[in-house]
Amino acid sequence: MSRFFTQGDSSSESSSGDEESLYGGDEDIEDKPSLGSDDESESGDTDEDTSSSDGGDKTGVNKFLRNQESSEESEDEEKVVIVRSAKGKRLEELEGVVKLIDNAKKIGDWSSISTEFDKLNRQVAKVAAQEKLPKIYVKTIAELEDFMNDTIALQKVSTKKMNATNARGLNAMKQKIKRNNRDNATEIEKYRADKDEYMMPDEDEEVQPVEKAKKPKAVYTDGVDVGDDEGFATVGRGGKTLQYTPESILKHLRTIIESRGKKNTDRAEQIRVMEKLLEVATTPYQTIRVLLTIISTRFDLTTSTSSNYMSQEQWKMAEHEYSKLLEMLEDNRNMVVVENAEEWEDDEKPPQPAAGELLKIPGSIVSIAERLDDELTRSLQHIDPHTGEYIERLSDEQALYSNMLRGLLYIEDLQKSEKVETTQDSANRMVMRRLEHIYFKPSQVVTILEETAWKAIPSELDSKITPRSGSKDVATLVQVLSTYLFVHSADIIRARAYLCQVYYFALHDQYYRARDMLLMSHLQETINNFNINTQILFNRTLVQVGLCAFRANLVYESQNTLQDICGSGRQKELLAQGVMIQRYSQVTPEQEKLERQRQLPFHMHINLELLECVYLTCSMLLEVPLLAQTGSSPDVKKRQISKTYRRLLEFHERQVFTGPPENIRDHVMQASRALAAGEWKKAADLINSIKIWELMADSDTIKKMLSEQIQEEGLRTYLFTYAPFYDTLAVDTLASMFELTERKVAAIVSKMIAHEELAAALDQVNSAIIFRKGVELSRLQSLALTLSDKASGLIEANERTLEQRTQGTANAFERQGAQGGRGGRGGRGGRGGQRTDRGGSRTRGGQQFGGGALGGAIKA
Repeated sequence: MSRFFTQGDSSSESSSGDEESLYGGDEDIEDKPSLGSDDESESGDTDEDTSSSDGGDKTGVNKFLRNQESSEESEDEEKVVIVRSAKGKRLEELEGVVKLIDNAKKIGDWSSISTEFDKLNRQVAKVAAQEKLPKIYVKTIAELEDFMNDTIALQKVSTKKMNATNARGLNAMKQKIKRNNRDNATEIEKYRADKDEYMMPDEDEEVQPVEKAKKPKAVYTDGVDVGDDEGFATVGRGGKTLQYTPESILKHLRTIIESRGKKNTDRAEQIRVMEKLLEVATTPYQTIRVLLTIISTRFDLTTSTSSNYMSQEQWKMAEHEYSKLLEMLEDNRNMVVVENAEEWEDDEKPPQPAAGELLKIPGSIVSIAERLDDELTRSLQHIDPHTGEYIERLSDEQALYSNMLRGLLYIEDLQKSEKVETTQDSANRMVMRRLEHIYFKPSQVVTILEETAWKAIPSELDSKITPRSGSKDVATLVQVLSTYLFVHSADIIRARAYLCQVYYFALHDQYYRARDMLLMSHLQETINNFNINTQILFNRTLVQVGLCAFRANLVYESQNTLQDICGSGRQKELLAQGVMIQRYSQVTPEQEKLERQRQLPFHMHINLELLECVYLTCSMLLEVPLLAQTGSSPDVKKRQISKTYRRLLEFHERQVFTGPPENIRDHVMQASRALAAGEWKKAADLINSIKIWELMADSDTIKKMLSEQIQEEGLRTYLFTYAPFYDTLAVDTLASMFELTERKVAAIVSKMIAHEELAAALDQVNSAIIFRKGVELSRLQSLALTLSDKASGLIEANERTLEQRTQGTANAFERQGAQGGRGGRGGRGGRGGQRTDRGGSRTRGGQQFGGGALGGAIKA
């Protein structure tokens, strides 16, 4: 081979070798693992082999031609490879984000600034894990704070408003910069003291390899009791054990509070953390803050579980912590928990109030008590009332009532202080909750409840509203609480307090007092304007007043009071004691869910069977004499007292075969038929055999009262039925038939004569009743009277309809001018002109109805 070609090959090899040595000495390449170098060497050997083999295949001119592969290799050899460290890459990323923030500052785009600021903090968090804070980051956040303050000051004096997007971004940046710069206040102060010197690079700054942050893991610590009993503890970054100290309590609490409402939050773990914080808390301020947060977190635990109510274990823990909170506040009078207090921002040091000043902590004593009460009620709604679990759960009401009374004393103490601004609404809500726990209970139960609650409260504490000495008289207690709410509250709370007082009086057989209060309140006229819970309370009160009237032997008043509730057939729904699911109802699932949430616990229910029994019995005592009166006297206007009773009675009479009575309705219907036939003893036996009367306080007195009522109504029914067949009737005969005294019979007959129910006269000398025979009407005359009654009723209904549509306006339908009856179009009689008909001429503007022959007869 020629020398020329040989020299060319050697020179190219030497030049490439020199270039490799030149660049290889200057590059600062990080050391790689030995395994990777071996792999590279092996792969390099294989590449050389393949290239040599490829070169061996080329012969002749092809060996000296430049193809595509050789050109790419030469271009790669000409490029200079620069290898940067991990720190340099991160700094470049930071500089890129900072440049974007500066560009956004120039155009005032606060939305972009907020987005890039979050990205910047995420990148700095990686750097700050192993290295100190980058200086460019400190410079950026310091300048960003100054820019934000200038923008806010400019907006206050500028007439041009910022658009909605930038305004939201600015408001978000206020909170972010305030929180972020507070954590880096030391570095920012150093930067602002001397900006040029601070930004000078450090000469002895060494680059350290960045280790990836590892997830916390459980490790075994020998001899260190920082975790549970088995020696395990939770460790964080760098393998450091997470220890809870008094100094870190506020930081942990802030982290937990900020995570509330976020998805994938382990609330059970947060509760365990706060229980540990409660153990290491040393100051009353730390203890109060932890207690307020842990109670709220326990309430949040309900929303994350499948059940709709708080578990008994968590509820008892929350109730115990609430009691501990009240005790802590009573021992430390210089600290108060109020709703309008400002939150303490500095997590490094706790607040230090000056001497004589109060430390206000944000929170609500009333809201915690209300939530505990609601959760207890919700659990009682879902527990089967016929099990022992319901009784056990109901026993927790005593502890809750004691804490509510203690909370009320704390609210009263805050109202006495001039340094604390408290609203009257807090005291009203606590008093209302207390009243709602006692208004439906017998006085004996309330007495035990009050005595136990006052024993659990320190003796030096006393209430101004309900003193400790006055808690023994339950009627006075209920009246004092209701009067306090009636004076200091308005609208719904006042109405509920009034209804609770009426309910209590009716429950304890003070009928006339309860009736007068209910009538004077005029709530029956405005109750539809209140919320559904208040309407339910009104229905319960109305039913209780009706039952009280029945126990007071006031049959007519009882039936009249219970008519609206029992006559509708929706007692369960109106009293919130059950949900009636109808086949073709238009109730949505949301409405049904709300309806179920409004249901009352079982121990607050009014017995619906007893209510139905009282209503049907009262209806029987009123309807049976009325049926006898209208049946014997066709001229008497027929009327109904109870449509429900009439419907049941007609259904019972249509039955071909009637067996022995099985339920309450059968007893009452068979008693009604016996009473109508004059068999008052059988009717009394059927009514008294109903077992539901045993649920009343004095069942023997009730049965005796019912027997007397049946005797009297049996006498009235007998006189109405058989009066047309008698000329005279001895009083002693009636007395022996119905086992009444002659004086009682004479009184009943005199009352019937005075009310014009009986056409007779009482001969007191001969002790007899002399009946007067009236004119007997024919069938045609009876039908004519019926027709006239219906026509009169139709005219009255038309007049009421006209008055409702015209709202009482006189001459509402007078036509003016030549226009027709409806807005100038002549109505149905034509288009404004006069029009004749077969029977004569019509007046302008349509027809006028004069009543015809029937109307003329009525007018005559």
